[in-house]
Amino acid sequence: MNFEDKLKRLEEIVHLLEDEKTPLEEALKLFEEGNALFKELKAYLKKAEEKIEILIKDQMGTLTTDEDEEVS
Repeated sequence: MNFEDKLKRLEEIVHLLEDEKTPLEEALKLFEEGNALFKELKAYLKKAEEKIEILIKDQMGTLTTDEDEEVS
């Protein structure tokens, strides 16, 4: 599943958990699934943020993805 699909599934889970008709056992399973998705999404966003910081911190004004590789 890609980022967007995971985010969409997490939104579905939130709506199901907000629904008072969801049985407790199902709600617990949904919570576990949602928590796992949340952790995956958070890790993905952290990596993206780190890549952006590398691009922004370049002292020479050129875009780089790491210290040895320039992007044109």
